[in-house]
Amino acid sequence: MGSTVHGVCDAKFSAVRAEFDRNFAERGEVGASVCLSVGGETLVDLWGGVADKEAGAAWTEDTMSIVFSCTKAATAICAHILIDQGKLNPDALVSEYWPEFAQNGKEATTVQMMLNHESGVPAFREPIKDGGMLDWDYMIGRLEAEAPFWEPGTRNGYHMISFGWTVGELVRRVSGQSLGAFFAEHVAGPTGADFWIGLPDGFDKPIAPILMHTPTPEDMASGFTQKLLTDPTSIQSLAILNVGGWTANQPEAHKAEIGGAGGISNARGQVAMYTPLARNDGSLVSAERLAAMGRVSTATSIDATLLCRSRFASGFMKSMNNRGVATSPGMSALIGEAAFGHVGAGGSIGFADPECGLAFSYTMNQMGGGLLMNDRGQSLIDAAYEALGYRSNKSGAWVR
Repeated sequence: MGSTVHGVCDAKFSAVRAEFDRNFAERGEVGASVCLSVGGETLVDLWGGVADKEAGAAWTEDTMSIVFSCTKAATAICAHILIDQGKLNPDALVSEYWPEFAQNGKEATTVQMMLNHESGVPAFREPIKDGGMLDWDYMIGRLEAEAPFWEPGTRNGYHMISFGWTVGELVRRVSGQSLGAFFAEHVAGPTGADFWIGLPDGFDKPIAPILMHTPTPEDMASGFTQKLLTDPTSIQSLAILNVGGWTANQPEAHKAEIGGAGGISNARGQVAMYTPLARNDGSLVSAERLAAMGRVSTATSIDATLLCRSRFASGFMKSMNNRGVATSPGMSALIGEAAFGHVGAGGSIGFADPECGLAFSYTMNQMGGGLLMNDRGQSLIDAAYEALGYRSNKSGAWVR
């Protein structure tokens, strides 16, 4: 099966198309999609390659895949809608909405700490039971009982998968709906986003199996990877390996509401979700709430989980620059300073940049190295910003 690229691309963004072609020709792309809108108008919508190597199936217009931590942004948007409605107070104690969480040193945790990856529960010390991550109530019980790895609010450390339950349970408690149901009704439905946190019965669109990355010597130099491999009690090891047997390609996992890593979408689906935010059109949240969503709310030189520099807005990643740091390969994602969104393991991404009205996403099935971006996705982002007249990302974010 060939890697022919299909779709539409406005002439202004011909460099995005050229880099997408290069991904297949030179950078090991297997199957992927890229989409962007500016001011609400979709100007790039491309897809290509192979979705399923074993079946010999091409990546089609409707092919979807697991987008891993891109799902955190979808979960965060749900929380911000509730904040905007006055139903969830970011400065309130979590115990006001979820009393059972306030135990074992987590009593002073606030909602904002949850959004900031500051709540101290980025992983679970005791083994997750087989299939446990597919059982919402079980995972909530585990979070309630877990003692924090640090005093909540004193530092931040990326809550790699647990974010989907820390923030997702707040959504459930406040709204009375499951995270997936709330997202479907209040985000995916109004925006037309083909994005799911838990697939419904009868879902029949093709889902591309995720292809794992083969580690390189550069990957092995990562501080995160070294800790993962050498200390089974570390946050890094527990966050990655203590997952109750969960893998991305399990059909039963596709139906589970795993708000930190289990969403299913493609580039077009993510762009639909982000377009109202990029336009600041008020359809999802108010202008005031949008401003808060894009503002850096926590940043550190050593993230307790990622072991590198990190910058987050309230539930979203901001532009992160760890270029040139030998212990942080694959730990950069360079977007506009005003932009906010989220990467997914292996190199997928979705984000909104209200400064220029850009909504952008790239998804794929062949994972790359690192936990943030690799050359395939970053080259597409760079080409998009250059087409919009941005000059450089040397400062750590794209600037005009």
